Amino acid sequence: MSLLRVLPGQRVAVIGDVGGHVDALRDELARLGVPGDGEGPLPPDLLVVQVGDLIHRGPDSAGVVALVDRQLQANPDRWIQLVGNHEAFYLRRKQFSWSERVPRGTVAVLRNWWTSGRMRPAVAIRAAGEDLLVSHAGLTRGFWADVLGAPSDVAAAADAINALAHRNSRALFKPGTMVGWRDPDHAAGPVWAAAGTEVAASWSGHELPFSQVHGHSSVYNWEAGSWNLGDDLRQAARLDDTARHVVITLPGGRLVGVDPGHGAEVRRQWRAFELPGGPVTPSGSAPS
Repeated sequence: MSLLRVLPGQRVAVIGDVGGHVDALRDELARLGVPGDGEGPLPPDLLVVQVGDLIHRGPDSAGVVALVDRQLQANPDRWIQLVGNHEAFYLRRKQFSWSERVPRGTVAVLRNWWTSGRMRPAVAIRAAGEDLLVSHAGLTRGFWADVLGAPSDVAAAADAINALAHRNSRALFKPGTMVGWRDPDHAAGPVWAAAGTEVAASWSGHELPFSQVHGHSSVYNWEAGSWNLGDDLRQAARLDDTARHVVITLPGGRLVGVDPGHGAEVRRQWRAFELPGGPVTPSGSAPS
């Protein structure tokens, strides 16, 4: 099974949605200690997990993908790239409309990552005694129970999600309320589930089998200063305004949202979510 074990003194940085802002990605990598304005080799104590949605909205999606491709080639065991719904736009039948297109060469790189297994839907991490599942949008309770069979082990859950990439992509990309203005679906898939009305709401009143980190959307609107959560969950939520993270603590673990909300303009105040640890020892490999 695929479990990344983080050793004391090492660290993992989970980077939220980049949205075509290559300068913002360079700046954050530099803050994490990557030399050459974020273009150089990863420090030996650092592993990066990026949650997907590298592209669209910002001015240089091609530049973002090129930078990440260089890192994936130079650090294949220390840069974990997850798939977002905007990458999926070029990998399968389209589930939403988007006027912007990335160059053909960039599409080819994304498809190569996907077919080679260098881009996957989920990863399991064990850090400082905590098990965490990282995916683009988060794992709803209905998807965990109905599609995955309710695994209590985080590595088994990640393996089951990753296996869907090649066995049953229709289930993996099951849409929720963010596609076609549907009603919230507490079984929406881990590429599309909405943070508040689907992921968090589905676990309200239930025990998490493990913690989660996700991007894609946020339970808090940073610009409007408003919540998209019920009162019970709001009481369990904590904001980090500097990093643009939201942590909801529930029985069994926590839900950590890391989408900084970049649009056409970059959000200047944001950071990766850092876990104690760094270079990790995989106990299994990504699905082929």
